[in-house]
Amino acid sequence: MAEESQALSSEPLSAALLPAEPLLLIFSFLDHTDLVSCRSVCRRFNQLCSHDPLWKRLCEKYWLLTAEDKMQRNVCWMELFRQFYCDLGRYIDHYSQLKKAWQDLKEYLGWRCPRMITSLNVGLTEEELDAVERRIQFKLPNDYRCSLRIHNGQRLVVPGLMGSMALSSHYRSEDLLDIETAAGGFQLRKGLKHCLPLTFCIHTGLSQYMALDEVEGRKRSDIFYHCANQMACDPSVVDMFLTGTSFTEWFTKFVHNVISGRYPIIRDQIFRYIHDESWVARTGDIIISVATSFLPELSSVHPPHYFFSYRIRIEMVEDASPDNACQLDSRYWKITNANGDVEEVQGPGVVGEFPVLRPGTVHEYTSCTTFTTASGYMEGYYTFHYLSQHRSTFNVTIPRFCMVCPPQRVPPAHQIGYSHDPSNDSTSPSNSSDLNPNLFGNFPPAMGRCPRHT
Repeated sequence: MAEESQALSSEPLSAALLPAEPLLLIFSFLDHTDLVSCRSVCRRFNQLCSHDPLWKRLCEKYWLLTAEDKMQRNVCWMELFRQFYCDLGRYIDHYSQLKKAWQDLKEYLGWRCPRMITSLNVGLTEEELDAVERRIQFKLPNDYRCSLRIHNGQRLVVPGLMGSMALSSHYRSEDLLDIETAAGGFQLRKGLKHCLPLTFCIHTGLSQYMALDEVEGRKRSDIFYHCANQMACDPSVVDMFLTGTSFTEWFTKFVHNVISGRYPIIRDQIFRYIHDESWVARTGDIIISVATSFLPELSSVHPPHYFFSYRIRIEMVEDASPDNACQLDSRYWKITNANGDVEEVQGPGVVGEFPVLRPGTVHEYTSCTTFTTASGYMEGYYTFHYLSQHRSTFNVTIPRFCMVCPPQRVPPAHQIGYSHDPSNDSTSPSNSSDLNPNLFGNFPPAMGRCPRHT
């Protein structure tokens, strides 16, 4: 008996001999590639790894599929996963994140900005995307291709999906380009070589570009606003305001700012103002809150000129006494740049107005300022008088708020005394024009400047 027990204990323990329940628990921690591998181990593993709940979890994780999707296709979960993998397998690391971002964005904008939703194009096929790559002779990043499979950008309409800006005579509304239009604007010219436009504003000609190659100081998948370097001898030298390091980061960050309410919806448009919770101050019954935005189309790195817009909300709380009704008389600003240089500004009213506040009243206005440094901050106060006591005045604090431009990158070609040598160009201007005409070259430059510090 002892010999028999010793013989049994010396036999190797096989995982295949374990009961089904613990094996299924183990398999539930495996990814799709490991499950497929385990199916090849033995007949029992093949049977257990085909267990539908295992593939249901993976279908939900990678493809955001629901029981309704399964019912429509009338297949098991494993077969449903296989079908989606055959179609979208190259995007398995991106699809769920981008699909959820698109779903969240459409749900949020569905009744707030319905025109934007109706302007979206249907997704493309792999064959259509391959044709675009052959046309421009460059590979598109996988996450960008994945997004185009879901929605091929939008039609060129106003308002644009990627945000608007309205300031005095200046207006911007950026569309998310479809790939055909983007491919038509693919750049071979020096300064923007191998860059693809992602967005476009028909009013200003402004675009955000994505680099498809590591040239001219850019990294592949960098997303940026370009800015002509006015101090370089070569006018094709381009500085960058970086807005993202990959399409996924760029797009999902934008969606988060929209659906979290950080970017306000104003008149059915998304405005890319940023508000910080600390940019709120209350004086008595009056609350002042501020949001800011950087305007790349009116800014430059060389020479340093950074243009910002700010939107101010002045509100008297609803439970204030009617006797506290008041009118704004003047403003005082203290403006400090990143070097510590201070400028003080005083003047009557705000943007030529003298708003009256009563309980529940809200007055909003937009103005702008410029800095010679990439960041700075403003603070100050408004002076009001009570309507019932015209000579009784008081000050209302404007909270300190900051303005910071996106990260900047200067091209390696920028240096003092640099001169342009056409022989150094890998693609001559004539060839660039023949191969890839710049569709956006005929649009006018950015419009007008605005009054400052109002």
